[in-house]
Order: sequence, then structure tokens, then C-alpha cells
Amino acid sequence: MHAAPSVADAARDLDVEGVAAVTRFVRSLPARPRLLGLGEAMHDERPIHELRNEIFRELVEREGFRAFAIESDCVAGLLVDEYVRTGEGSLDEVMRAGFSHGFWDREATRDLLRWMRAYNEGRPEGERLRFFGFDAPLEMMSAASPRHTLVGLHDYLSAAGVPLPCSRDTLERLLGPDERWTDEAAAMDPSRSVGNSPDVPELRLLADDLVPLLTTHAPHLIPATSGTDRERAEWERAEWERAHLYARTATGLLRYHAGMADPSPQRVARLLGLRDAMMADNLEAVAQHGPALVFAHNRHLQREVSRWRLADLDLEWWSAGAITAARLGTGYAFLASGLGAVRHQGLGDPDPGTVEGVLAALPGQRYLVDSRMLASALEGAKLTQRTETADNHGYFPLDPDQLSATDGIIFVKDVAGEP
Repeated sequence: MHAAPSVADAARDLDVEGVAAVTRFVRSLPARPRLLGLGEAMHDERPIHELRNEIFRELVEREGFRAFAIESDCVAGLLVDEYVRTGEGSLDEVMRAGFSHGFWDREATRDLLRWMRAYNEGRPEGERLRFFGFDAPLEMMSAASPRHTLVGLHDYLSAAGVPLPCSRDTLERLLGPDERWTDEAAAMDPSRSVGNSPDVPELRLLADDLVPLLTTHAPHLIPATSGTDRERAEWERAEWERAHLYARTATGLLRYHAGMADPSPQRVARLLGLRDAMMADNLEAVAQHGPALVFAHNRHLQREVSRWRLADLDLEWWSAGAITAARLGTGYAFLASGLGAVRHQGLGDPDPGTVEGVLAALPGQRYLVDSRMLASALEGAKLTQRTETADNHGYFPLDPDQLSATDGIIFVKDVAGEP
């Protein structure tokens, strides 16, 4: 009879074994993942971002990972991808214009782009690393206008000579000024949403007519070529993929704006679900360029149903990770993260009766933990979820009942603030 594993058996000290432990973890999975999700328990902590960079470099150099995807605007991310592949533009400009959600102000992300650009220098196109934003063009209090992506899709099809159901002028007229789409008051007041406009159903129908043209005309848009025409063929496929990104973003934004106009009690949960569904569609596209490391908040990458108590609302929806896991099966793996003390954020040492408290009792600072071994080691321990984080709405504690829904946990005991 085998003895039950201990917590120490489940944990690999990253400061002793190095991030090569992540390589061994990936090789221990039932199948090679096309997407490896790396969650963050709290945004904006530089030590976590620096560890992310270490892990990505290890996976590129040892496991042949080819892409990096981050919780940032998918359309803006095209600018970043162009920079890391070709060097086009300046790093300062790319950081300013290529990110949403404040990633432009994160030095570790700048370091990552420098490394990706240097890695790609002199390599053939097919061997270069790719960068993807996989979030929708959304912020907490607003959603973008679909103009850029819907008109961009129309322009692409028009330039290729595809017969279209409407003119560009018709789209511009129906779209109107961008300000009506980005009104932040609509986040709290559904009556202020442009989704109430009669133009939106008409735009959704036109978009629904445009999107299938990418498939019905695919043999014309991406003709099979080889030899001396390979470079041209690769460019045409890249443009076709960009048009698909425009298509799913435009239709997703139109759907989201319609959801913002919904006055029902399900409005907020529906919007959260629509955002994660857009993320999942983008991740499915990223998987075609994998294997890829995907970096986002735990809540976007987890497999279990997402729940959030917000004021008097009990919200429930499926995350992008849950949707992607359903689609890819063993092609998706997920490393959650957990933190011990984050004193500059008001979080002290975790209670010993929590998952974070158990891991904080280990002697080292940074660990990769096998979730299933940990769940076995803690069986019958009657742990509770960390509660002293209630005043910090940015940290979502590890749930002892959901350990087996992750493949592993990255744990950092003490997170230091910026000097």
C-alpha cells in the first residue's frame, strides 16, 4: 500500500529546482497542452509577472511553445504581435497603444516584449514567437464601438472583390458617432446604452451576413500556393485570420452592447458571460498557433463555474477557461496562482486552515504544486476558504473544494511591493 502524499511531496520549490520544474509538470500531463493557462490571483503584482516571464522563456526553450496570450484587447494586440515578429514600431509606442487594462504601465510586460523581439530576430517567419491579446475591447465601465472591426471586415472583403450585402456608407451611417457606443453611463443605466437603438439590430443582421463570406469565399481569399509564392500565401492567410478576428470582435461587441441595454436582473451575469465567451473564441484561434502560454486572472481561466458576490447580486457564469476546456479537452491545462502575504495590499499571513495557509507553512518562497497530489494530502483536513481578503476585491482566494479542477498551483508566499 502506498502512503498518502504529503504537502511537501506535492510541492516543487521554484527557487531550488528552478522553473525547469514547469517543464517536468507539462511533461507529466495526460497530453501535451495546446494552451497552458497561467492564472494570477491578483492583478498588478510585478513578482508574479516576472515569474510568468521566467516560465514562458522556459517553455519556449525547452518545450517548443510558440505563442503568448494575455488578458488584453485582442485588436490592439495586433500591434504588439507585429512588433515582436518584425520589429515594426518602437517599444514605447507598442506599450502605449497595444494594450488595455493598464498593461502598458507594467515593466515586466515590457521586459517580456524585449525578450520575444530578441528571440525572433533573424529567425524565419514560421519559427517566430507570436503575441496575442485575447480579451475583448472592453473596460470595466465601457465597451468599444464596433466601427473599427466591422468596417475593417467590410473593407477586407470589398478589396478582395467579394459581393457584399451593403455598402461601407450604410455601415457608417448605422454606426453613427463613436461617442454613443462608449458612454460610460450605460454601464450602470441600461437606458443609456446604444443597444436600445434600432440601428443595432440592423447592424447585427448585416454583420451576420458578412461573417459567413469569409468561409464561403475562403478558396479565393486564401488560395493554396507553394514554392516562390509561399510568402504571399502566408501573408494572405494572416490577413484572412485578421479578418476573422475582426468578424468575431464586431459581432461580439454588437451582442455585448445589446446586453448592456437589458434591464433584467440577469444583465450583469449575462455581460460577464458574453465577455468570457469572446475570450474563449479568441483562445480557440490562439490554439491554432500553439502551444501557447495564456496569462489572465484565475477567474477567467478556471474550469469550474464562476461565482461572484457583487453588492446584492449573486452572479454565476462560465469562464473562458471552462469553455476552452470543454472545447479542447486535454488540450487545455490550467495552473492557478495563490498568494500568501501581500502586505502593501492589506493582506497579511493567511490563516493556517486555508489552502494558502498550508502552502505558506512550506519553507521556501515560490512553489509549483501538483493540485491533485495536494488535494489527496489535504483530504479530510476540513480547510476553509480564506476570508480576510474580503476587503480586497482584487484577490480571489483558492477554494479547497476546487483543487482538482486545476492541474497545478503557482504559490508565492510573500509578495513584495514596488520599491
